[in-house]
Formats: sequence, structure tokens, C-alpha cells
Amino acid sequence: MMNRVVLVGRLTKDPELRYTPNGIAVATFTLAVNRAFSNQQGEREADFINCVVWRKPAENVANFLKKGSLAGVDGRLQSRSYEGQDGKRVYVTEVVADSVQFLETRSGAANGEQRGSFNQQPQSFGNYGNQGPQNPSYGGAPAGNQGKPNFQRNDDPFANVGQPIDISDDDLPF
Repeated sequence: MMNRVVLVGRLTKDPELRYTPNGIAVATFTLAVNRAFSNQQGEREADFINCVVWRKPAENVANFLKKGSLAGVDGRLQSRSYEGQDGKRVYVTEVVADSVQFLETRSGAANGEQRGSFNQQPQSFGNYGNQGPQNPSYGGAPAGNQGKPNFQRNDDPFANVGQPIDISDDDLPF
């Protein structure tokens, strides 16, 4: 059996950090994750997924993420229930995060910029509300390219296929 969840989305509000009576940190937050398709009106919809993270990662989430931050969550889906204040049973399904990746720099979050290897994400998963220009220092494409790679003809890794490669024995790992 397998229970694995991987999400990329933006926080809908600042994370809430609490501590158990034993002093263990727990942070809760909600991720807005864009759907891969549009509705009948042509609008993109999002799912709002409740997430929980424990211990030191919980403190990191509370210290470094805020409303609107782009984050990746890797974890498992968990269902639980408890008795509410009105005496009725309340059922909750949430993602218990094994890890949370911060996908923007602090300064980039203010400008709507994304980090390195995740610049290609908008191409597959939607734009996540990123309206600002991407930072070329991270290898991102200019804003006009809409997340598509900006390859030049001399960037072709297969341009010299069939020609011998000049490499010394010192460069080989064996």
C-alpha cells in the first residue's frame, strides 16, 4: 500500500505555530494548489489543502513562510476525528508533511520571483499567481516567455554529435 502526497502551491495565510504540552512544535497551514484545467467560464480553480508539519520543520515554516509564499510539500494523507465544542464528531483530512520546501527567496517572494529549478513549474502546473518578472540570475526565462526556456542555437547540447570529444585521462573518474 502507498500513501504519498506531493503538492506545490501558495499559502493562503500565515502558518499557525503551536506547541504540544510536551513542547513539540506543530505548524498548520493551507496551500492553494491550482488545478490543471479551467472551468466552463475559462477560469482556473484551486484546491485548498490543509497541511501539518511537526518539530523543527514546523518552526522553520512559521519563521520563513507567510501568506502568498510558494511552497512544496511532500508527505502523506491522514484522516482523524475529534469531538467538537458542540459535542458533534468532526472529521478532518490533512497532509502530514515529511518535508516542506521553500520555493522562493525571501526577497523574491516580495517581487513574485521563483527559484532555480522551479522556473519550469508554471509550464506544467500553472502560474500560481506569479505576476512579477523572473530573476535571470537563477536561470529563469524573461517574463515575456511565459515560463518557456530561452535556448539559443549555441546552447544545443547535441550540436557536435558524431565528432570526437577531446578529453584527457585526468578528467575521467576511473
